[in-house]
Amino acid sequence: MSRTTHTCPGCDRDDRVQAVPAAYLAGRDAVTSRERDRDGDVRTVTRTVTTGLSDALAPVPESPTHAIGCVGLVAGFVSVGTFLVGVLAGKWFRGDPEPVPEFGQFGPVPSPPGPDLAALGWISAIALVVAVFVFVVVRRRKAAFARLTRGRHRAEELWSHGWYCHRCGTVHFEGVPGEDRTPLTLQRFRERVWEHGGYGDLAAVRRAVDPARS
Repeated sequence: MSRTTHTCPGCDRDDRVQAVPAAYLAGRDAVTSRERDRDGDVRTVTRTVTTGLSDALAPVPESPTHAIGCVGLVAGFVSVGTFLVGVLAGKWFRGDPEPVPEFGQFGPVPSPPGPDLAALGWISAIALVVAVFVFVVVRRRKAAFARLTRGRHRAEELWSHGWYCHRCGTVHFEGVPGEDRTPLTLQRFRERVWEHGGYGDLAAVRRAVDPARS
């Protein structure tokens, strides 16, 4: 850890003081691993591993997860798949004549039952509706989050002037008009930064967890 000229107002030392952006980025690593999927094939997967401190120092809340998007993706595949099966098996778009019945010794030979094309049509339509609904929900959530965090540049400006003391576990500001050097807890620091960006109410819901006390 590099030394700084900024002393911590709590312990009055500078040997374990680090700029907040540096502490935040130091706790975010891209980890690559090789895993097997459901088919047994090996694939390379890259994930971002975040430490508790880096998460507590985040200048903006994490975007909402879109697990529902997987449902929409599956519904889309089901809709397309059943539609193609109906087209290939039922020849929905062809004007073929009715098949001529075959006659055996005791009369007409019944034709083997074919797929229930009406059921396939309903499945395809319902799956399509589900896929469209999920797409609309995900788009609205993304748009709502973008509107909520449109002031993140202001939050990041204040955030960039923060200094974290690894000894005391507190943050203080340097060189910010109107802000003193009072040591702040991670939660209080989050509240000040997120309030500056216009989404301070989320700080009460997504509280910063002090890794030294968790």
